Amino acid sequence: MTIRSVSANEIRIADQIWSRTVALTAFGVLDNWPDKPVDALTEDDFSKLLEANSEIVVLGTGSTHLLPPRELVFAFARRGIGFEVMDTRAAARTFNVLVGEGRQAAAVLYL
Repeated sequence: MTIRSVSANEIRIADQIWSRTVALTAFGVLDNWPDKPVDALTEDDFSKLLEANSEIVVLGTGSTHLLPPRELVFAFARRGIGFEVMDTRAAARTFNVLVGEGRQAAAVLYL
């Protein structure tokens, strides 16, 4: 899976265009990401990504960098899973690099 482009209105992953928040791993897009703001995310929201044995999760928070709840950051730390938060364009680039290195990466990308 390669993220080909990110704009204010869409995210292009491989040959598909997404016009909503999307979660993915190196192996595919996960459907039904919860429609909630970044500051309301919980560990349970990431359960499918965690089941995919991701070693690092990149959260793209849209056009600006937003902070997720502190408890969410702690939850990833307790599991020993990397959790990086940045704007969505940077998150897309980071995800592509990690996957290119063969890492078990996952991403959640907000528009």
